[in-house]
Amino acid sequence: MTLYANNDALMCKIFAMTLQGEVQDWFHTLSPYLIQNFDELSLVFSKEYSSYRSIKNRSDQLFSMKKDLNESLRTYVKRFKAEKAKIVGCDDSIACSASKKDSQQITNYVEN
Repeated sequence: MTLYANNDALMCKIFAMTLQGEVQDWFHTLSPYLIQNFDELSLVFSKEYSSYRSIKNRSDQLFSMKKDLNESLRTYVKRFKAEKAKIVGCDDSIACSASKKDSQQITNYVEN
């Protein structure tokens, strides 16, 4: 990456391509146009992962998430993924069960 140090856009794209798993999920929850250059990306990433979650979140916290009445499904899914990304080693089956639980509550609300 040293070869491209003067090209912020390319540095950001190359950095994003190196991410995997939960970190990649976190990256995709960032708001569009939030990051203006690679220095800002470095700062946001460092703030998020410098301590690598000294406060451990547990996967059962996903079950307490609820979609707000005025919240779009897209926004809710983005928020859900952001919370999942905060849980180190979150099992996908638990996250899937938690999201199904809330989708069932949404369906019941719409039907009534």
